[in-house]
Amino acid sequence: MKAKITVIGIGPGHPGDMTSQAIDALRDAEIIIGYKYYIPFILHLLKESVEIIQNGMRQEQARIEKAFEIAENGHDVCVISSGDAGIYGMAPLVYEMLRERGSEIEVEVIPGISAFQKAASLLGAPVGHDFCVISLSDLMTPWMVIEKRIKAAAEADFVTAVYNPKSHGRYWELYRLKELFLKYRDSDTPVGYVRQAGREEQKVTVTTLGSFDPEDVDMFTVVIIGNSQTYRFEEHMVTPRGYFGVETHEDTGIGQSIMIESFRTIERELADPDIPLGRKWPLLHAIHTTADFDMENIVKVDEGSVEKIYNAFSSGDVKTIITDVTMAASGIRKGALERLGISVKCYLSDPRALDLAKKANITRTQAGIRLAVSEYPDALYVFGNAPTALMELCTLIRSGKARPCGIIAAPVGFVHVCESKHMVKPFKNIPKIIVEGRKGGSNLAATLVNSILCWPDAEQLRPGRDV
Repeated sequence: MKAKITVIGIGPGHPGDMTSQAIDALRDAEIIIGYKYYIPFILHLLKESVEIIQNGMRQEQARIEKAFEIAENGHDVCVISSGDAGIYGMAPLVYEMLRERGSEIEVEVIPGISAFQKAASLLGAPVGHDFCVISLSDLMTPWMVIEKRIKAAAEADFVTAVYNPKSHGRYWELYRLKELFLKYRDSDTPVGYVRQAGREEQKVTVTTLGSFDPEDVDMFTVVIIGNSQTYRFEEHMVTPRGYFGVETHEDTGIGQSIMIESFRTIERELADPDIPLGRKWPLLHAIHTTADFDMENIVKVDEGSVEKIYNAFSSGDVKTIITDVTMAASGIRKGALERLGISVKCYLSDPRALDLAKKANITRTQAGIRLAVSEYPDALYVFGNAPTALMELCTLIRSGKARPCGIIAAPVGFVHVCESKHMVKPFKNIPKIIVEGRKGGSNLAATLVNSILCWPDAEQLRPGRDV
């Protein structure tokens, strides 16, 4: 009968975290080989006659060579490995040496509870969805490869467990990992770390990615970084699997669910995800409508504008939205308008606008704005097409005839477009959202209005209730 090498995952250190299969194998063992730091964790299970062979750190290959020598001389031997033997453990080295030696020795691997699993259980439920595990040790892996894997994990929104985060000689790598993750994750992303998981010195900490201090971590610590959906519940981390996600809410339709996920994706890809919510909310709508991340550079929102315009509507002080063209009006959500009791008007097709345009030798959109101001001087004025209409409003404001509760300035084109947007900027007391430069459009103007109408949903990042 062939001798056998049994590779045993002994868990992270606590006797209760060892599997019954591992316990039985250790109790039956005649010869044990292991790292001297781990031997004390299993002494209570071994029989008095067992032979123990131990050595120090970075002598892994010597341990396994000794195990093969013993087995090839006809004796069964157990190799212990902390956590799970196949996760940064001894099992891969045993199989590599088995192939290298061309040995016919039988190998059995007994799984164990890994350190990151133990840490995760202490932190709550941080690995409830897709996750990966990365070691920061560059003893066997070049740092360039490690950094590539860090970027991939961060960009792909994996919950990420970090092994070997720091040592006396490796002090900067964890700082670099944090820097890379902050490019793809919000600073308030939950982060948990556990020192000496399952052992007497165990310490559990939950913080955020922005507040996480690598100086609090040592080589005996496992760090777990949440994904974009991980949240903090009391002193725990929870990454939902989806059973109780937004998609299951009865009041959330398929269209809104898709829009919510789209917004989350856009937010992750913003160059600056930490901008104030009053600017971020309309910006997310703008990018969602255009798929153009240049919006982050050109959508300008006066401080407090979204809140002020929404309050004017919700209080009943203002009940009207004026658009320059009918296409802009058609993109404003009817459900939101009904909910707030707001009407949308466009005077472009009004026969009076056509007569006025002919008499005054102005464009029909200019004439429409003149008529609108005469009837609704305090409305929200929305421009997605006609720069001359926006210029007309500016003239009427300066003459004291118009006092709009807000302005959406997003005309598109090449003639007078930029000038019209510059003309509206000096009105400091009027809340404004301006799409600078040549870009704009009726669809963009409408979605900016929609962002205002659903402002109460901004904090929870739940757009599209009226979809």
